Amino acid sequence: MTLQIRLGKQERAIDTRRKVLIGALVLHRLEHDRDLQFAGGIAAWLRRELPKFLTRDGDRDLFDDLLKPQPHGPSLGSADNGSAAS
Repeated sequence: MTLQIRLGKQERAIDTRRKVLIGALVLHRLEHDRDLQFAGGIAAWLRRELPKFLTRDGDRDLFDDLLKPQPHGPSLGSADNGSAAS
């Protein structure tokens, strides 16, 4: 039973790490990609999908700056937003 618990924890840790890395990649591409059509497409998709995905007010608050339409380009957030991408 202990081995099974340990494997479950390891699988959750791997799942969490994958989610963090995918999120970091998306944020990095939005902030630094010169392909404005690509970045703009991701930005529009996130603005459309995130509000449906986020169910808690606290979670929505975390993405408030990202969900506001950006008048000067597709970028969501700024380079100093604390994202894991470097």
